[in-house]
Amino acid sequence: MKKICLVSIIAGLAVMANAAVKPSSLIGDNMVLQQNCDARLWGTADPGSTVSVNTSWDGKTYTTQTDRTGEWSLAVRTPEASFTPYSITISDGEPLTLKDVLIGEVWLASGQSNMEMPLKGFGGCNIKDGFEEVAFSRQWADKVRFFTVPLRQSYTPLDETPGFWAVPSPETATEFSATAWYFATQLSEVLNLPVGIISCAHGGARVESWLPREILQNYPDVSLDEKDIEAMTHYLRPMMMYNAMFNPVKNYTVNGIIWYQGCSNVGADETYAERLATMVAHWRDDLGTGDRIPFYAVEIAPYDYDGTQDNRAPYLREAQWKAIEMIPNSGMIGTNDLVTEYERFNIHPADKKTVGHRLSNLALNRTYGQTQFPVRHPRYKGHSVKGNEVWVAIDSPDMGICRNYDIRGFEVAGPDKIFHPADSAWLHWQTNEVVVSSEKVPDPVAVRYGFGDFLPGTLYGSNWLPLIPFRSDDW
Repeated sequence: MKKICLVSIIAGLAVMANAAVKPSSLIGDNMVLQQNCDARLWGTADPGSTVSVNTSWDGKTYTTQTDRTGEWSLAVRTPEASFTPYSITISDGEPLTLKDVLIGEVWLASGQSNMEMPLKGFGGCNIKDGFEEVAFSRQWADKVRFFTVPLRQSYTPLDETPGFWAVPSPETATEFSATAWYFATQLSEVLNLPVGIISCAHGGARVESWLPREILQNYPDVSLDEKDIEAMTHYLRPMMMYNAMFNPVKNYTVNGIIWYQGCSNVGADETYAERLATMVAHWRDDLGTGDRIPFYAVEIAPYDYDGTQDNRAPYLREAQWKAIEMIPNSGMIGTNDLVTEYERFNIHPADKKTVGHRLSNLALNRTYGQTQFPVRHPRYKGHSVKGNEVWVAIDSPDMGICRNYDIRGFEVAGPDKIFHPADSAWLHWQTNEVVVSSEKVPDPVAVRYGFGDFLPGTLYGSNWLPLIPFRSDDW
């Protein structure tokens, strides 16, 4: 079976190579086009030639002229989503037919390594139940498709990227982004329609890596001199991923963006929120959508940076939530609960299923109107001090807090501003307040929760979403 698949792929590439008209690599067999829209198609042919596109779902023919460099683009009107496979014939006199085209929902998945991390895992870092998903992946062959953008960098914007739309199978699924896989499969199951994922993530990338030169040149702390860039750790380089990975896919019509990034910006929290908001605004302009498409992000998980960042990760998480407040039509999921103690020094937590499903719940609730799926995390509302106790008010949805024992993650500090772990924490369910105290802090003035590089908490709302880390102080 594997040999047959490889032969089919090679044969398909050979046909495309011999055809005069060449669509972009994203425009190919097995792709998913966004439903109910004018979906963009593009490619190259002989300069000055006429390119026609015929869509099998309605029999319509669209035509356009190539420009002097041989480039062409047009938009085709797509129908409602279905599992019916369609075809598209593109011709400049020599027809090329794209087969097994599905109409559904298309999402762009981007960020750094925790989004890139495939179902097979990374060396020394596994995906919980990842190979079980791989083993049964063929059941999604008619429902989910993946286009994975190869890891590349460039000093100048590229218009094309290698790649192809992959159909899920045990031979292909190992390479799919695990977070995006769980997002896509749940989305497809609930909506009962096909889902296409363009996976465009690069391990270690900073937010500056995904911004273009014209924006970065305004940042005094970013050098765009090639000598300085070459001297940097390769995955931290500015603009390089934007040019080589995002720019080639920006013409594809998508309905949303999921984003898992931030670890490489720990220590740069003061600039992160504004730059992430700027990135989202610029990407939306590139995609031609404005604020219409949602942006859903993932809070960086607990990880012990071993003192290298001076406990700056919680400030980066604050910046992430601040960015979400700045970005229209956006949301974020918390992950403070999704690590185990053995992952203290593992920046790639194994539980990507819950991450993908929480992202899917955000999309289902806010984008597709399926409001039964929970998305509101419990949040810090305020606190009061009563003797040696801090009474923390929690703003939680639905039926309040569901845990009244084994509450971990709280710290309190006195006038000396030194925080100590709470040795007592209990829920006053009548008022939805958590009462915390420490024998080492007789006169508490501030309280924190989960506010550390690696300080997982155990407090959940009744919707099983974790309390978002917070601090009451501004120290």
